[in-house]
Amino acid sequence: MKIGEFVNNFKNHPILFVGTGISLRYLENSFTWDGLLSYISNQLKGNDEFYYDLKYKYQVNGEYDYPKIATDLEREFDLILQTDRNGKFKKINDRFYENIKKGVNISRFKLFITDLLNKYSIKESKREEMLELQKVRKNIGSIITTNYDTFIEDIFEFKPLIGNEILLSNPYGSAYKIHGCIDEPDKIIITNDDYIIFNEKYELIRAQLLSLFIHSPIIFLGYNLGDKNIKSILKTIFTYVDASSEMAKKIRSNFLLVEYEENSSNLEVVEHDIDIEGMATIRINKIKTDNYTELYRHLEKLSLPVSAMDIRKVQNVVKEIFAGGDIEVSITEDIDSLKNGEKVLAIGSLKTIKYEYHTAEEMMMNYFKIIEESNHQLLRLIEKHKIQSNQFFPIFGFYRIQQEISNYERLKQIQLAKIKSLKELNDFAPNHHSIQSIYDDETISNSNKISAIVKGVLARRIEISDLETFLKSFQNKKVTDYKKLLCVYDYVKYYT
Repeated sequence: MKIGEFVNNFKNHPILFVGTGISLRYLENSFTWDGLLSYISNQLKGNDEFYYDLKYKYQVNGEYDYPKIATDLEREFDLILQTDRNGKFKKINDRFYENIKKGVNISRFKLFITDLLNKYSIKESKREEMLELQKVRKNIGSIITTNYDTFIEDIFEFKPLIGNEILLSNPYGSAYKIHGCIDEPDKIIITNDDYIIFNEKYELIRAQLLSLFIHSPIIFLGYNLGDKNIKSILKTIFTYVDASSEMAKKIRSNFLLVEYEENSSNLEVVEHDIDIEGMATIRINKIKTDNYTELYRHLEKLSLPVSAMDIRKVQNVVKEIFAGGDIEVSITEDIDSLKNGEKVLAIGSLKTIKYEYHTAEEMMMNYFKIIEESNHQLLRLIEKHKIQSNQFFPIFGFYRIQQEISNYERLKQIQLAKIKSLKELNDFAPNHHSIQSIYDDETISNSNKISAIVKGVLARRIEISDLETFLKSFQNKKVTDYKKLLCVYDYVKYYT
């Protein structure tokens, strides 16, 4: 079965289960579990021999017990930093003692891990692919990840949940950080003691995750078939669900393991058997590929009756209602009978409910996010707006995503007419090649700086990326200057 057909069978918004392989794929500074411990040991000792001794000590049947290796390494790390207060790791010692002074107990070892992973940079060779991954977020219910870094929740703009927060969460728009996060180093799960405590407290978290697995498609990214996390999850599920039941069949059909295979463009999904210790063989779906861009595009095109983003919005309103307070709530099938209130959740038939959606101005304010997410459902509503001939409206980028806009030709002519008039403006900065240089030039009046930018971009003196950065940081996106520059950006980027 091809990946497109497999994804189209989804009846609910998928959940991404993200492992180390994803950070390794996109980030310049990322580590495998073995790589992280090896690096720390080398920084501590100046060579690899101490780490090799630990691996030798904790090797059983060809497999390494990394939690026990981490336990010994943490102990050695702490001991050496105690005896060398102002040496190589002075900053870590400073933070450690400052925390202790405040009554906060976080090991030096974990403080060093947070320092290592705190700042990341995207590999230039993977930036375009990463943007395709970012577009998928509109169709993703939630994320589960064993990664400590914040990469995946940052690009999805999901709320990270750590420790007991997982139990108090709304599933949509959440990133479940089941092994902890650098934002809260005391909750990082890495040593043997961490795992013992984690497993003792994991029962309720396991129940929460099990509910997600039963009701949603699960896509494993950044793992391989031998990964202990995959086997642990499968063992958890089929401990509670009879492997021969219809429920088990439904869960298995929703599982997809994406396994990396260098230079492969394969898009075929096949069945694969996994042996689970103490259990029967479990069959799941698998795709081996290096063609992640095409995988993301199929996930981005997934069309369900309600978008994950809309569910998140409703979820947030309902959460506020449950919290109590001064919010007035009326439930009716006739929205015209409702009085103005702070929060309204209207439930009814298509005949009785009038739908609110982004205004033309809101679409312009959210232009880059709509483009990044390829939000074609929202863009179908453009034809409902009354765009006047004297208005700025960036239709070209939107049309690239949604080509069923019935009034596109009219909006196209409006924008082209606007661009034509802008091309006739005086050029106040013919020798400037950046927006910053225009703003730094005191001979150009403030009232003429926007016109200077417009002319510079249309003349191709100013890079379109410069304008994009400027627009994304623009303070007031409701003003004409922003809309004017956005239409210029849209024209240069997507029409010419």
